[in-house]
Amino acid sequence: MLKLFIGNKAYSSWSLRGWLAVRQSGLPFEEIVVPLYDEDWDKRREGDEFAPSSGKVPILWDDETVVWDSLAIIEYLADKTGRDRFWPADDAARAMARSMAAEMHSSFANLRREHSMNLRHRLPPRELSEGVQQDVVRILELWAEARARFGGTGPFLFSDFGAADIMFAPVITRFVTYSIPLPRFAVAYAEAVLTHPFMQDWLAAAQEEQWVIEKFEPQQAGKI
Repeated sequence: MLKLFIGNKAYSSWSLRGWLAVRQSGLPFEEIVVPLYDEDWDKRREGDEFAPSSGKVPILWDDETVVWDSLAIIEYLADKTGRDRFWPADDAARAMARSMAAEMHSSFANLRREHSMNLRHRLPPRELSEGVQQDVVRILELWAEARARFGGTGPFLFSDFGAADIMFAPVITRFVTYSIPLPRFAVAYAEAVLTHPFMQDWLAAAQEEQWVIEKFEPQQAGKI
């Protein structure tokens, strides 16, 4: 059976991507949640389970095979279970989906740095920095093009839920947490992702967690 190590569900955006990928694969798996930055964190991340990734989560073990990095986990599971579970069948759509997933993987540093994932709160709107504004504009451009060209009759970027949606799922939670305004088409897409059964399971589990990481907690916030 697959074994997936992830961080706190309330905070760990990359863990969310890896976890959604395993759920999307349809394969049974054991989930091990590792509290980030607690008193045992440094010692725990030196263990054999984390050695291949230098202590980072998520990390997926398939017997003796190990895969780390969320996008690599997606690709490994796509090879294992069928690429149509994750990527569009159409060549042009698949090329765009892969490009968007890769851009999400490597870009949008301002949004990530200034608006860390926190699924427990909804903050009042505030003025965005220029760098975050640029990130949001680019993300919305990508979403709009994907929906216009390949959205079809489904509610997701490429009609059916897949790898591109998995990669952008934590961004959607940031838009909610920080009350970042979205155009109507993006609101509909975000709602489709947030109400997906996999996301509902993750969000519910995040609310049940007892761990609090103070550096990721805002001073004043309302509960989601």
